[in-house]
Amino acid sequence: MEDGVSLREGNISLILDSYDDLFSDFDPRPYSEKALSEDFLAECSRAVRDKEGGVELRLLVPSSKRKISEEIKIKRRLKSYFHKHFKEKEKEIKKARGVGLFWVFLGTAIMIGSTFLHRFESESFFFDLIFVISEPAGWFTFWEGLHQVFLDYKEKLPSYNISKKLADVDIKFTDY
Repeated sequence: MEDGVSLREGNISLILDSYDDLFSDFDPRPYSEKALSEDFLAECSRAVRDKEGGVELRLLVPSSKRKISEEIKIKRRLKSYFHKHFKEKEKEIKKARGVGLFWVFLGTAIMIGSTFLHRFESESFFFDLIFVISEPAGWFTFWEGLHQVFLDYKEKLPSYNISKKLADVDIKFTDY
C-alpha cells in the first residue's frame, strides 16, 4: 500500500485536448522539432517543484485522437528539450562557481600584494595611494567571490533541481 501511495505522489497528470496543447501555436514545424508551449513548460515546472524522487508525467489525450507514432516523436522531443535545459542549468551553476572562485583567489592575491606594499616604509604618496586602494579592493573581491560561490549558487539551485527532475521524468501517454 505504501508503495502505491508513493507512486501516486510522484505522478503529474495533465489533460490535453490534443497533442497541439504541448506546443507553440505559432510554430508550423513537425512535433519532432516544434517549440514547446510556455504554458505547458510552466505547468510542468510548477508540478515537479515539490515532488520528491522519480516523477512520472502522464499526458492524458482523448482516445480518439491518440496516435502512437506521434507520441514517440513527442516523447523524444520532450526528453531532448528537458535534457538540453538541464545541461544548460548545470553549466550555468558550474560557471558561476568558477567565476566566484576566481574572484576569491584574485581578492586573496590583491590582499597579499597590499600586505607587501604596507611593509615598505616609504614616504611616497604613490605607494600610500596604491595601498589605500588595494586593501579594500582585495576585501571586496574576496567577499564578492564568496558571495558568488555560496549565495548565488543557492539562488540558482531551485531552477537547477526542477530542470534535473524534468530531465529524469518518465513520460507516458494515456487516454481518457
